[in-house]
Amino acid sequence: MKWLAVFGVLLGLASAQGVTLQALMEDVPETQIIEKLLPDFEQKTGIKVVFEKVQYGAMHDKLVSQLLAPQSSYDFLEVDFLWAGEFPAAGWLEPLEPYVRKSNFDLSAYYPSMLDLVGYYQKTLYMIPMYNYAMGLIYRKDLLARKDLQDRFRAQFKAPLALPKTLEAYLQVAGFMQKNAGVSGAAMQGQRGDPNFMEFSNYLFAAGGRYLDDQNRVILNSAAGQKALQTYTQMIRNFAPRGALNFNLDDTFRVMCQGQAFSMVTYWWMLPQLDNAQQCPKVAGKVALAPMPGGKGVNGGWGWAIPKNSAQKDAAWQFIAWVESPEIVLKRALAGNAPTRKDVFQNAEVLRKYPYYKEAQAIIAGAQKVPIFAYTAEMEDVVGREISLAAGGQKGTAAALQDAARGLEALLRKAGLR
Repeated sequence: MKWLAVFGVLLGLASAQGVTLQALMEDVPETQIIEKLLPDFEQKTGIKVVFEKVQYGAMHDKLVSQLLAPQSSYDFLEVDFLWAGEFPAAGWLEPLEPYVRKSNFDLSAYYPSMLDLVGYYQKTLYMIPMYNYAMGLIYRKDLLARKDLQDRFRAQFKAPLALPKTLEAYLQVAGFMQKNAGVSGAAMQGQRGDPNFMEFSNYLFAAGGRYLDDQNRVILNSAAGQKALQTYTQMIRNFAPRGALNFNLDDTFRVMCQGQAFSMVTYWWMLPQLDNAQQCPKVAGKVALAPMPGGKGVNGGWGWAIPKNSAQKDAAWQFIAWVESPEIVLKRALAGNAPTRKDVFQNAEVLRKYPYYKEAQAIIAGAQKVPIFAYTAEMEDVVGREISLAAGGQKGTAAALQDAARGLEALLRKAGLR
């Protein structure tokens, strides 16, 4: 491709023949998709890329040990948004703005919400968005279309049965489905920590709440926060499957796959898995995707980064520029990944293959991020604990929200942000 030849000239790179780049990657389908495309990169550049693939739970510690070393064994990184504050705050990542300028790399192709999440940290560009996992609502469209349920709902509420657009409507429809359709209103991931923190954050944003204001002051304990936690606790206590307080993502998928729930608040890329007739025959063809009721859900994603202690930074940037080029991103999308570039979501070929990308685009464009700072992962535990106590009835929602806010305040002080 001409763009790659020009890119090499702009950077003033010598021949890359014989160069090998190493990277630690999560062992998931996205990594396998990229791995199959690597021969194209090696052919164009002479650079070989080798992936060390591990499960997510092992990634953070393996990365940190290398980032603390005099020289990293990994030449480029994939970084989860949970570490997108920790790594640059520790001084472990190379600023990417000089590489972007020299190569004329087009940042405008990315959703602003993704650059905000895993691109910039304190106004410095450290990462290029790689993968998106914003959250929305997956629901049973067949149940909404059932004539008997429509008639019963109208008789009870004097309104048509429709996709809920607000938290209040979601609670109402979920309750109605539980009582009349033989399913739980919502498959929910109430397990303390990352599962319930991510799930609750959708309710917070949908209610118009936030964790912090623009001056990093904690505003979680607000009227919107109270509404969000009260709605969340009502939903999980009354309209979720028994045991939902201990459910994680896999549990919610199982419930939804078996046709036992009307809805689930989850990552948008879960839709094709549920819509797979071989994997989920009971619901395939019956599920659809929409933004979170209230219009705003949680953003999530990964970014590409270069370690400060990498010995092959120019070659690493060549890889990032290649893997995020329009040609390769399109191939990744058609193979089933979750892209972050706007042009891919608007591509006619992609939309023909994955019509739900239209809804995914709306979800990503409106997604909001949780606070990104050195202790984002710890924040999940602090807030998740209080959500769990409130949802389980061990603590009132007002007290739980107040204690969650205090815990977040303490972490901000620890990070030097207050």
